Parts: sequence; C-alpha cells; structure tokens
Amino acid sequence: MSDNHNLCVLVVESDTALAATIGNDLQTAGFNPVLAYNLQDAWQQATQHHPALVIIDRTISTSSGLDLCNQLRRGGYRQPILILVSRDTVEDRVACLDAGADDYFLKPYRSDVFLQRIHLYLPPKAVKNEQLQFGELILDLATRRALRNGREIDLTMKEFELLRYLMSHPRETLTREQILENVWGYEFMGASNVIEVYVRYLRLKIEDEGEKRLIQTVRGVGYVLREN
Repeated sequence: MSDNHNLCVLVVESDTALAATIGNDLQTAGFNPVLAYNLQDAWQQATQHHPALVIIDRTISTSSGLDLCNQLRRGGYRQPILILVSRDTVEDRVACLDAGADDYFLKPYRSDVFLQRIHLYLPPKAVKNEQLQFGELILDLATRRALRNGREIDLTMKEFELLRYLMSHPRETLTREQILENVWGYEFMGASNVIEVYVRYLRLKIEDEGEKRLIQTVRGVGYVLREN
C-alpha cells in the first residue's frame, strides 16, 4: 500500500472516456487525480492545485499538448510532465523533449505500463508502521516480515509480495492470471507452476507450528486467503 494520497496528478485529456479511465487508475493507486479537457482548463487547474506530476495528451481536441507543456515550463513549473503520444518516432520523441517533457508513453493506453511509469517519477513514500492483518497473521510492510501468534517469519522478496497481494484482498478468490500480473509482472514468462511453488513456500513458513491453513486453493481458478 503506497502513501500517495496527498499527491495530485493533473491529467489533460480531451477524450473524456480515456480521461476517466486514467483518473480511476490513479485513484486506485492512491493518487489524487485532477482532470482537464482543454488547455485553458488545464492551466487553471495547474495554477490552482500545483500538481506533483502532469500528464498531457499530445493532441487535445484541435490543440497541441506540447504548447501547454511549453507554457507550464515557461511559467516556472518544475515537476515531471509526461506526454501521451500516438506514434513512437524519433521526431515525436525530440518534439516532446524540446517542449520540456520528461518522458512520454504510447497509446493505446495500458494501465500496467502507465502506472509503472508514474511510479518511476512518483515512487511510494517510505512505509512507516504500516501493517496488514488477517486473523492472527500480521504482515509488517516496513520490515517485510510476517508474524503469526507472535512468531516472526522471515520472507523472501517474492514471498512478501505474494503474501501482501493475498492479504490486500482477503476472502477474495484471485485467479492465477491476477496473481501473475500483480506479483510477477504482466508479461511474466517463467515456469508455469511458479505460483504453486511459492504458495507451498509460504504455507510451510506460516503454518510452521501446525497453525490453521489460511491460503486456500480454489481448484481450476487460483487462491483465496480465508480461514476455511
């Protein structure tokens, strides 16, 4: 869980459906999205909210998003600006950089690629005393250790990420595809049984003292964190 709730991200996109999708993804990731649909509105929102990052579609109605990028830089805005573009050519890259943009990403819009890029520029703040809990199982997000009935459990990085994902969605059946995408990455191409292997590792560690099983197998679907 990232602590980004105070970080405002301005999205300048004339396609209202795409703007709404981007805004929803940002909100889910813990940011505070502000939407603008034209250059004038965008300038007003930037002046009012002082966003931590601005996302601009290169083509806004009949205008150029690069003009807004230039305007923001001339006005003293120093935070990251990302441009959404339809083509990836040398000319497009140079134009974005010349306008003062920090980076660009390509259409069609993909949530996973987009959020990865956002987190490069707005990494989650350091976690302080934040925990997830399910029954007697506690996951400390700062130390990356689990505790069950007061017993400390050391986890590898991937074990931690898998357990965090399961504990973030308690009692919700998660498909293998969801787990692969969120724990191993959207384009993971490793062994097909990697989830089963890591679930077995986790079970051995969190059930070491004969405790009740918490990670349940849903045959043909995936896994769910529940007590029975």
